[in-house]
Amino acid sequence: MNDQLTIALSKGRIYKDTLPLLEAAGIEPLEDPSKSRKLILPTNQPNVRLLIVRATDAPTYVAHGAADIGVAGKDVLMEAPSHNLFELLDLEIAKCRLMVAGPEVEKPHGHRLKIATKYLKSAQAYYAQKGEQVDLIKLYGSMEIAPLIDLADRIVDLVDTGNTLKANGLVPMEHIADISSRLIVNQHAYKTKFDQINTIIQQFKTVIEKENA
Repeated sequence: MNDQLTIALSKGRIYKDTLPLLEAAGIEPLEDPSKSRKLILPTNQPNVRLLIVRATDAPTYVAHGAADIGVAGKDVLMEAPSHNLFELLDLEIAKCRLMVAGPEVEKPHGHRLKIATKYLKSAQAYYAQKGEQVDLIKLYGSMEIAPLIDLADRIVDLVDTGNTLKANGLVPMEHIADISSRLIVNQHAYKTKFDQINTIIQQFKTVIEKENA
């Protein structure tokens, strides 16, 4: 049986916040992704490797079996297809909120609300639940600009401290969801590598429980 375990992670905050969990599971990367150009990193365990991917791609790698397990933000999972993967554990890291935000003093609309966001599925579901019809405008970044130049009335985006909103004259208006990073697993890998994966899950849980004690 192939006992190689591949873990999909993204650079930045998720990687940094996942390191203590990996260490608790006895997994330590042998190279730093911020200094290495390699996208597949070896670890101190010969049968465990890290796959460094874009945050939005982690569920795709896991769903298609290129990675056995991975870490992805709930915001990404809300937008991604959920076939062939399980969401196993809330790691309670990289926390923020998915919010509707807009100018503190809004201009009269006279039309359906225009919402700029990269979270189309989440925004559509939220406004459908409210029974409101809105026009969604897909953007990939710098969302805060949209209301300032009348491209959109409001935005749907992640909010952490709120400082970026404030700096651009915007305020959080409506809460859509609390966001944190989750451990996801390929369905087939969960069956064939259950013992390996379950051991990691239990060690992760121990760290999370200590943090919340």
